[in-house]
Amino acid sequence: MNDADVSKQIQQMVRFIRQEAEEKANEISVSAEEEFNIEKLQLVEAEKKKIRQEYERKEKQVQIRKKIEYSMQLNASRIKVLQAQDDLVNSMKEDASKELLNVSHHHHSYEHLLKDLIVQGLLRLKEPSVLLRCRKADLHHVGSVLHSAKEEYAEKAKVHPPEIIVDDIHLPPAPSHHNSHGPFCSGGVVLASRDGKIVFENTLDARLDVVLRKKLPEIRKSLFGQVAA
Repeated sequence: MNDADVSKQIQQMVRFIRQEAEEKANEISVSAEEEFNIEKLQLVEAEKKKIRQEYERKEKQVQIRKKIEYSMQLNASRIKVLQAQDDLVNSMKEDASKELLNVSHHHHSYEHLLKDLIVQGLLRLKEPSVLLRCRKADLHHVGSVLHSAKEEYAEKAKVHPPEIIVDDIHLPPAPSHHNSHGPFCSGGVVLASRDGKIVFENTLDARLDVVLRKKLPEIRKSLFGQVAA
């Protein structure tokens, strides 16, 4: 083999080695690019996932805040409605209390009412001797019906007429402009056992309170519709 052949073979080997190196380099480049693209895709997907999670977290926080705000507004509205209802009921009670003041102005019917209140108290106490307290302004009316009240009670209870002692201490007077914030009584009586252990308050104001307590659900239903349980 002469020098030309040797040189030719060397060139062929060099071309082969260069081709192999280029192909290997291309394979490495393609593989590296694929790995880079895969890693880049994984990073992008990971970032997307983080962004979605962060968005979902913030959206959830927004929804929770909205629910809290709605609940607070709803509660505030309910409180306003309940307050308005209470104000209306209290206004009705004040109007009824004012009407009670007119009851004692009709002397004949008021004396009949006093007698019924006294009999009712005696039937509740069922004591042979009781203490009666009334307004100073009602002393004359009470005195006018005391005997008939004792007789009616005795007949209903099948007992002897009881002893009724009218107390020297009187119930407060009716409210006035001079005494608008102090204790007051619109009329009626208070009966007590002689030892003071049993007391039955049968004033007009007490009767109004009893009626309002019993009828309040009906009043609310009539004014505001079905009462929630």
